[in-house]
Amino acid sequence: MRIIVDLHVHSKYSRATSRDMDIINISKWADKKGIDIIASGDFQHPKYLGELKNSLVEADPGLYKLKNQNTKSRIILSTEISNIFKQAGKVRKIHTLVLMPTIEDASKFSQVLATKGNTTADGRPIFGFSVKELVKITLDVSKDALIIPAHAWTPWFSIFGSKSGFNSIEECFEEETANIKAIETGLSSDASMNWRISQLDKITLVSNSDAHSPRKIGREANVFDAKPDYYEIKKIIEKKDKKKFLYTIEFFPEEGKYHYDGHRLCGISLHPRESIAKNNKCPVCFRPLTLGVLHRVEELADRPWNYIPQNAPEQRHLIPLEELIADAKGVNATSIKVQESYEKALIKGGNEFEILLDKSFDELCKIFDEKIAEGIIKMRMGKVNIAPGYDGEFGKISIFKDLEKFENKTRKIQMKLFGD
Repeated sequence: MRIIVDLHVHSKYSRATSRDMDIINISKWADKKGIDIIASGDFQHPKYLGELKNSLVEADPGLYKLKNQNTKSRIILSTEISNIFKQAGKVRKIHTLVLMPTIEDASKFSQVLATKGNTTADGRPIFGFSVKELVKITLDVSKDALIIPAHAWTPWFSIFGSKSGFNSIEECFEEETANIKAIETGLSSDASMNWRISQLDKITLVSNSDAHSPRKIGREANVFDAKPDYYEIKKIIEKKDKKKFLYTIEFFPEEGKYHYDGHRLCGISLHPRESIAKNNKCPVCFRPLTLGVLHRVEELADRPWNYIPQNAPEQRHLIPLEELIADAKGVNATSIKVQESYEKALIKGGNEFEILLDKSFDELCKIFDEKIAEGIIKMRMGKVNIAPGYDGEFGKISIFKDLEKFENKTRKIQMKLFGD
């Protein structure tokens, strides 16, 4: 059976996260999106862990569901850990996703972390020990835990980040490398970008939303042919089972907020080849640019852009339904008009992924006007207009607006102002 799995979200106890991100809202929005298994987020936080214990009951092996609630989605226990440490003469800042199969394991893990730092200040706590030490701690708690470097290419807080990362998994995890079976590609990269790097051939590439608000749940996800079972999912990921890992659901990576190089405060966005021509310095303030994911992939790549490995899982790039409706109507995605259209669409068409992935054009025309139906078909074909994100600024994506003209106009203004 097809199951859609999002392994990474945050709770209301994480910084810069919506107050609505409690386990009840997370599960209800997973149902709206069509996600079969959704991450709990932040299980290490003592207060949130207490809420999870009171709200959840085991439903399938290693998976939970809400007590006394008519929700379909299953909960997988997840948390993200931030490690800031010095290794090989450089300060490293790495975020890591940790999954546990039982509440008992999650509790023990939380207790161990509490002996090593402050676990109450943030849902994503910061520790001063290395990530290889995190691997040891995690597997001492449970041999069935799953450890995944998070958003692997983000400049500031990731294994391959341009600001504080490493050049290989082995350099980062040293003797614990064998326990790293997967990486999370992050919003600013997709599987095809990672295929260019031969050192990742044995690594499973997963995609997750890293959602900080309910509506962002499922903006990236993984699709398996599997039963709802923690241990089966873990096995598929660790064994890189190409028959059972069907495809990933992806952001268009240009929409991610660290795809291009740039300086947000200076309003400068550059393709890596432009950055290299400027010695990676901002043409406005002359300070080093924040080098984005595209640049970093190019640095580590040993294969051409069009390289596709044999039997590679498919990837499907989607635009969240609310954003697509907003684009068609020419309004903001948070507007009442869009929210009303979205809720009506779910009543007529089922959940969001059924609409975005499965419905035929004729079926879509029974849910929306023809413009939105055509927009969904164009999105599936990759016929979109994109202004890439950079230095923490999300990219812009549209089916109905010519963003290239807007960007060219902006670029001409930049060139005139800064003498390029």
